[in-house]
Amino acid sequence: MKRALVVDHPTGDPVAEVDPGSGASYRGAIVLAGRPSGTGPARGVVPVEVVVDGWRFEFDVEDADRASLRARAMTGRDAQTQHGPTDVRAIIPGRVVTVGVVPGDVVTSGQQLLTVEAMKMQNELRSPRDGTVLRVAVEPGATVEPGDLLLVLE
Repeated sequence: MKRALVVDHPTGDPVAEVDPGSGASYRGAIVLAGRPSGTGPARGVVPVEVVVDGWRFEFDVEDADRASLRARAMTGRDAQTQHGPTDVRAIIPGRVVTVGVVPGDVVTSGQQLLTVEAMKMQNELRSPRDGTVLRVAVEPGATVEPGDLLLVLE
């Protein structure tokens, strides 16, 4: 069942929850309708519909922690200029198949660090920047969840 959040509700309530299937019309209201978190195309992503003065917009809303984790995992050129320790964390659940580095190894940006198997697919995790491996927190056979620490670069 879809839920809706109405901001600037005509009754004066700043926020009210209504059933979008009720047929009620809220002129000037912003209506957010979507499924509860944990359903939809991707776990933790909620499809949302926004209606503003009769204009309808659809987009996906993601949990802030998940978005932050994704941003850290997908660092680009800016990460190459980063100084200090960098945590490399799992972005998908799976099982560590190989670890190609040990503490003290010097790595370059894009170099393969380890491989995680998820749903019978092997995913290579590569270094986000140049640096030295400070710590390896996993070993082959370990099960990881999103956000788990894999290794630390210095």
